[in-house]
Amino acid sequence: MTVQDKRIIVTGSSRGIAAAAIASFARAGARVAALGISDESGRALAEKITSEGPGTVSYFHADVSDKSGVSTAVSAAAEELGGVDALVNVAGIEMGAPAESISEEDWDRVFAVNVKGTFFTAQAVFPYLRENGGTIINFGSDAALIPYPNGAHYSASKGAVLSLSRTLAAEWGRYGIRVNSVDPVIWTGMYDGYRARMTEEELAAHDAEQARTIPLGGKLGDPDSDLARSSTSSSPTDPGSSPARSSL
Repeated sequence: MTVQDKRIIVTGSSRGIAAAAIASFARAGARVAALGISDESGRALAEKITSEGPGTVSYFHADVSDKSGVSTAVSAAAEELGGVDALVNVAGIEMGAPAESISEEDWDRVFAVNVKGTFFTAQAVFPYLRENGGTIINFGSDAALIPYPNGAHYSASKGAVLSLSRTLAAEWGRYGIRVNSVDPVIWTGMYDGYRARMTEEELAAHDAEQARTIPLGGKLGDPDSDLARSSTSSSPTDPGSSPARSSL
């Protein structure tokens, strides 16, 4: 399978997993629309990757928690790309606090981006995929599957993404739309923030547990080499080779 000339929308555009996915798709010849809120870095990334070829990247501003804004951005992206073949829903945020201290504002913000954002972009892309089918990849987290201390709002939001993905797959399969969720084990800036909140003792215990449970080097993978791949065999249905769980 190949992504040559495929039209792919990726959210969360300027860093980490999203940036690696965008680069990988473009290097394999895809036409990519990157959606994000960091306009300067998003445009810079799009220009850099396009200059390297053979694929192209265009940047569009979109706060995924804003349904109207998402609809406008997806419409503009689809017009420029000439349609849509795949959506890769990477955009997300993570906050840390003991469960008893999580504010309603923080809870709502995490769910607005991680859950509503995933749903809004899928809804916006659906009309473009309905006729000829396509692929939607949503991003969950192991936080949805195992205890995630000091992150109840994040873990609950990612659990919602997994459940949402299963239901969308069941509803939209009749149109040839494949909906999958992946739980990447990848080192990102978000993970750096998670580590920064730990005490020295907590960090030592965390790293020891990672070494015990992750067979590939005992630590999280790299976005470029372990999740996204630059070969032409990459495809929206196979985003990488890192340890991950998927739900259909």
